Amino acid sequence: MITRVRKWGNSLALRIPQSFAVQAKVAAGTAVDIAVEDGQLVVRPVRQRYRLRDLLKAVDAGNMHAEIRTGRRVGREAW
Repeated sequence: MITRVRKWGNSLALRIPQSFAVQAKVAAGTAVDIAVEDGQLVVRPVRQRYRLRDLLKAVDAGNMHAEIRTGRRVGREAW
């Protein structure tokens, strides 16, 4: 399919036909990674989703920060 790059403010925009969006599983608001590879513009959907348990597996004594003091308690917080 041939389409045109259009001006959008100070940037350029490319419209994605609905049939392509369905095949690529993208919708309005989908994060994409844009790169130039061998002189070609490549757009890939970002599929990575973070899960808390996976992030916590990476925490160890070497990358854990110390407790952060935020001031005196206000209200009925239990310390």
